[in-house]
Amino acid sequence: MENKTMKRTLYKVLRKTGVRRDQIKLDASFSEDLNFDQVDWALFVYYLEGFFKIHLEDREIRELSHVDDTLKIVSQRVCVGCL
Repeated sequence: MENKTMKRTLYKVLRKTGVRRDQIKLDASFSEDLNFDQVDWALFVYYLEGFFKIHLEDREIRELSHVDDTLKIVSQRVCVGCL
């Protein structure tokens, strides 16, 4: 999957989680900029795994601190042509 499509899909995931359009930036921090709480994380991971058809381990989820981190992990995990 090309990077542009992944960004677009990640954008959709963030919007489903309730993040406003003006807050979505690659360098946005989940805790500081997007103010994610436990419910936000649960929704985000649920939609992320569903949209990208992947499963994230707890360790991987804890490593996510910025939107760009998510894009890096997803790009490593998504198989080409699966979406």
